[in-house]
Amino acid sequence: MLEAAAEELHRLALAAAKHVIEHHRESELQVTSTQAALIEQSWRADEPTLYGRFDLAYDGVNPPKLLEYNADTPTSVLEAAVAQWHWLEETGRPDQFNSLHERLIKRWAQIFHTLPAGTTLHFSCVKDNEEDRVTVEYMRDTAMQAGLATTFLHVEDIGWDGNSFVDLDGRPIRAWFKLYPWEWLIRDDFAPHLARSGLHLIEPAWKALLSNKGMLAILWELFPDHPNLLPAYFTPDYLGARFVSKPFFSREGANIAFIDREHPISTAGPYASAPRVYQARADMPCFDGRYPVIGAWIVGDEAAGMGIREDATPITTNASRFIPHYFE
Repeated sequence: MLEAAAEELHRLALAAAKHVIEHHRESELQVTSTQAALIEQSWRADEPTLYGRFDLAYDGVNPPKLLEYNADTPTSVLEAAVAQWHWLEETGRPDQFNSLHERLIKRWAQIFHTLPAGTTLHFSCVKDNEEDRVTVEYMRDTAMQAGLATTFLHVEDIGWDGNSFVDLDGRPIRAWFKLYPWEWLIRDDFAPHLARSGLHLIEPAWKALLSNKGMLAILWELFPDHPNLLPAYFTPDYLGARFVSKPFFSREGANIAFIDREHPISTAGPYASAPRVYQARADMPCFDGRYPVIGAWIVGDEAAGMGIREDATPITTNASRFIPHYFE
């Protein structure tokens, strides 16, 4: 059921992206005209995607419900692909929904087989973020296992020489994996050069649409009453007295509010003034005071496994615990 839900949500997400681009609705998602042009260029060029993570509420009985789609810079990949697999082997458990590592290696080879021989794939994150650096190094390892030449470069150390983006040695950057969100990238000083840079980016610009939580409202508009979706709107008027308010752009559960007269919950963060989408409450199970969220991974167009994060409230934050899983 979880595998089918991930692949179905991937199909819906692609259809929604196509709709937004063909009907030029990017402005409804607070996307600038500059970024919209990049998104449309990227989509029409059919630039390939590597991976993404759907966060699902699942009670084991009813269909899994989409909470949000981490389409641009998903993390917890090392925990899902490697750590919980070693746990499975060490504990002798029978089975796990997890082909993430193998599918990442296969997908790297599919994406970059057309690049000129000798092309180096640069991997980047910001400085002074150990968690991001570890994630990037794991992704780099899967690319090397696919036979690609790789190197690491902090985002802050990327330059522009008038013709192309360059690394600290002055070498042109032709292919770039960035654990750095598009909504930050588009505001950087070098952003105007992206359209003519010739960069092969992972993730491509069109994934910026799907990482925007405003797409939850467009998904519900296009596919109302779909069993894997929760009602979502650009206004709270249709949701009654209990609903969730989410910024279009936010990370690690920041600035999310559960509107509820009896049990309101909210988190702090830097996105308080950001535009918002309003979503119906999901029926979240609770085990021993912990609320699990399923992270269902998609690699290319295929479901690739899952991980579970648990938090002390229904809002999953950067303090959540990663929980390994098995099936009997």
